[in-house]
Amino acid sequence: MKKIVTNTAITMNSEYHDNFQSVQAVAGENLDRSVQRSLFDRLDWLKELHALCLSDLSPAIVHSEEEGAQAWMFLMKQGTGSYGALANWYNFTYRPIFTGDFDEVTKLALLANIAKKLRTKAHRVEIAPVPNEDEEASLTERAFEQAGWIVYREKADENHILRVKGRNFDQYWAERPGQLRNTVRRKAKKNLVSTRIEREFHEEDWEDYLAVYENSWKPSEGNPDFLKKLAQQEAKAGCLRLGLAYIDGKPVAAQFWTVENGEALIHKLAHIEDATKSSPGTLLSVAMFQHVMDIDHVNLIDFGTGNDGYKRDWMEEVRDRYRLTLFWPNNPLSWLPITKRYMSDLVGKR
Repeated sequence: MKKIVTNTAITMNSEYHDNFQSVQAVAGENLDRSVQRSLFDRLDWLKELHALCLSDLSPAIVHSEEEGAQAWMFLMKQGTGSYGALANWYNFTYRPIFTGDFDEVTKLALLANIAKKLRTKAHRVEIAPVPNEDEEASLTERAFEQAGWIVYREKADENHILRVKGRNFDQYWAERPGQLRNTVRRKAKKNLVSTRIEREFHEEDWEDYLAVYENSWKPSEGNPDFLKKLAQQEAKAGCLRLGLAYIDGKPVAAQFWTVENGEALIHKLAHIEDATKSSPGTLLSVAMFQHVMDIDHVNLIDFGTGNDGYKRDWMEEVRDRYRLTLFWPNNPLSWLPITKRYMSDLVGKR
């Protein structure tokens, strides 16, 4: 039975950490895959992201604890008294992380305690992309306001998703736009593109993935070593779905997905520009969607952040992602940015 903790008058403890070894010692298994359902809430993700993508910024990690309930905020120092989320473009979400199943009152108290701890370190904190499906953004906003911070909340990005709702691929496909279905029908008839989906990590497959990405319309990959480690890690856990498409034996499209806890995450996709007329990326997407629906039987497919037009053909819902900018008003370094925000709001209301 899950433990439900209600609000108490017991004093909570909070700690500040500047390294992941200290976090591991306190958290134990509470930030591992066995406890945290979301990839982006796990210590393994955060450690590798910092080591391979954000190592030029020092980690600044705050946690609060009371009777087995824990809340964590993984931040980075960005300047004197300025902190940002330990996250980048690879993140679908960033949010405070809780361990255990606790009520909203306890979560609010834990976060407020983190906010009080941060008052001794920071005058400004900015976090994104924060979801709000489970009131994550709202709860964080309330907690910091209760601790005396001034909070600005704004839309930062969009997240396109598909709720499968028990449909098989054929049922889903029949509801797609006619232009998309016609394109797939015409290109598939030519039988030029072959596809396969790998669950295990193989170096030669990863080389094909990199070859596609490097010759695609995409900008240069931020950190291929991070993605490779992620692919290896998720393959070991049985969660990797690496899709590859070929024409005459040459890789022309690639997609990097993970599947876990009934959800498929689309991390990366690319195709070679010279092969566009054969629509290998679209044909590979068909294979990937069919696989996760009819074989993995997922409940949700998540296309990550970004408002790319093509996502609307495949997805059916859009969720907002937020940026929270938090100022501690008792610090003189906050006065000018708070004043600028205030004046901007006044002008906007005219």
